[in-house]
Parts: sequence; C-alpha cells; structure tokens
Amino acid sequence: MPTLTTGASNAFMIYDFRFMIYHRRIIHKSEITNQKMNRITNLFNTKKNGILSVFFTAGYPNLDDTKKILKELENKGIDMVEIGIPFSDPMADGPVIQEASTAALRNGMSLHVLFEQLEDITQDVHIPIILMGYLNPIMQYGFEAFCRKCVQTGVDGMIIPDLPFADYMADYKAIVDRYDLKMIMLITPETSEERIRLIDEHTSGFIYMVSSASTTGAQQSFNEQKQAYFHRINGMGLRNPRLVGFGISNKATFDAVAINSSGAIIGSKFIQLLKSEPIS
Repeated sequence: MPTLTTGASNAFMIYDFRFMIYHRRIIHKSEITNQKMNRITNLFNTKKNGILSVFFTAGYPNLDDTKKILKELENKGIDMVEIGIPFSDPMADGPVIQEASTAALRNGMSLHVLFEQLEDITQDVHIPIILMGYLNPIMQYGFEAFCRKCVQTGVDGMIIPDLPFADYMADYKAIVDRYDLKMIMLITPETSEERIRLIDEHTSGFIYMVSSASTTGAQQSFNEQKQAYFHRINGMGLRNPRLVGFGISNKATFDAVAINSSGAIIGSKFIQLLKSEPIS
C-alpha cells in the first residue's frame, strides 16, 4: 500500500489552498447523526454554508491512491469528496484534469477497479462520496449495475456532465431514486430559468453551479459578470442548496462564491497539488 510522504501530506496545506484544509473542523464518527440517511442530504441538513468539496481523479497520480486520498481529505476536515472516473474524452474538463484522466487510464484505472478500491470504504471514510464521470463508461458498466454498486460500496451520488436532463427524466431517474442516490445536475450562466427550476424540482442533494460555460481550471478571481450570475441564482429561492465549481483555487475565489451559495468545489487546483507533491 502506498504511504503519504511528509511532502505529499503538505500538498493538502500549501499556498492559499491551505486555509480551506488546515483550518477546517474535522468531522468525527460521532458527528454522523443518521447513518441511514443519504450522507449528502445529511451534510446539507446539518451545515448550511461554508461547505468544501474536493475533486480528484481516481487512479491519479498512482493507481492505488484512492483510499489514501479519501482518508487524508476527511482527516483534514473536508466536507465531501467527488471522485472522477477517468475517460478518454473528458470534454468538460480543462488540461489539468484531462492530463490526470489520461495518466489514470494508463495506470490501469477503470470502474471495475475503482469499485474494488471502494469496498468497505465506509468503515474508514464517513463523509459523502460522489462519483463524477461521463455517460459512456457508466453505460458500458450498465447503469443499474453502476447504481447498485454505488450503494454496495457506500457512494452517495453521481454527476454525469454529458447526460441530458430530458434523458435523465425519461430513462434514469426512476433507477436513481430506487437506490436512493443523488443525481447532481450542472447549471451554467447560460442555463435558462425554466431549466433551472425543472432541475430544482426533480433532483435533490444539491445543484452544481458551474462558474462559467468554459472547461474546468483554476482562476484567481471572479469578475462582476460572474458575481452577478451567482447573485441571480441565489435570488431564485431554489429548494436545493448550490455548490459552485470550475475556477475555485484560493481563499478569494472560495469567499467570493460562498456569499451566494452553500460552498464550493475544488478540482484542478487540488490535482495540481497532488502532481507537485505526489504520493509514494
């Protein structure tokens, strides 16, 4: 089994990113108030703002790093984790996550391997776990088989960026609901109010607010136009909480989105830190 070197452990605390890791409240097992409730639901029921979710790609930097990263993130007080399923054509991802996905595939990562790694993970990791991946590998695995395995391994929800909302409603929602999983839908500044309200009505867990219509990647700040978008969505009175992703990289960007949401998701920045401070 790989172990975290001293340098690798520092990857969770360097630059401005460290404020969101090192100074966060650690969630202890005793604080999990309802083991039967979906953990995403439980998180947003018990914490209304300042939520930090971290994304990383399964199998990166090394094939067997998944459990180590999950445990370390929970130990540092992260509220929720999104595990990326590597895919050969990640169209919504920027160069950092694309590179990580390519490397993970070369390392031998697949859905079958990932589910094997997640066996019994709930004995050690108690924060919500979401799988984020494209529809193609999930359909190759079998959608209902995928949902069933998520429940068996302790996964709480999924994000499938290229699954159209209409297709989800027609073909997949009943299956997802049957397994009490959360299907997290993405909205962008270009998403119509009508579509946003439909998503809010027919999904639960939270809504993933994409900060821009571009691909993923770290930014240093958000301009007035993006701030207006965050404010507009916050003013819609949606029943679902929102987390903002794409471009969150430091305290300034986290604070900027937290004003009008329940928190944020960090992906590219964290993967860059994993690359600079690899797990050995």
